[in-house]
Amino acid sequence: MLIPMEVVGVRIEMPSNQPIVLLKEIDGSRFLPIWVGSVEASAIAFAQQGMSPPRPMTHDLIGNLLELLDTTLTAVHLTEIVDGIFYATLNLRDSASSLRTLSARPSDAIALALRTKSNILATSELLDQVGIEIPDQGNSGTGEESQELERFREFLDQINPEDFAG
Repeated sequence: MLIPMEVVGVRIEMPSNQPIVLLKEIDGSRFLPIWVGSVEASAIAFAQQGMSPPRPMTHDLIGNLLELLDTTLTAVHLTEIVDGIFYATLNLRDSASSLRTLSARPSDAIALALRTKSNILATSELLDQVGIEIPDQGNSGTGEESQELERFREFLDQINPEDFAG
């Protein structure tokens, strides 16, 4: 089963100063932190902020190529984590309506999905394995929920990429 996700943003994990892209279930309360490179973190942050560089960056170039080739990125699937490494696929539809999948790094897939306004989906197995649940932030904010949110923030401050190694 695939679960729709949204990009919350890019954060810096301390003390290693390693970027994390943080995704959240659209209709749920689980979060998915994925460690990314600094270049990819910048590409994701730029796309989230709607910033367009004067010359196309790699992910802009790929989006332009897809458009030129009359191919649509229909969705990005975040599929699994193996030995601490996340995996993703790009799901493409060409002008003949042929569907194709292409393996990609999640950071590149997310950066491209944001630029093309494509869906980002995670497998339920991946979320069951490494998703982090916190209460719905849209509620009235009871003391217990505030404590849970604070514990989650503290957790993000303490985690390392190696924590997800299987």
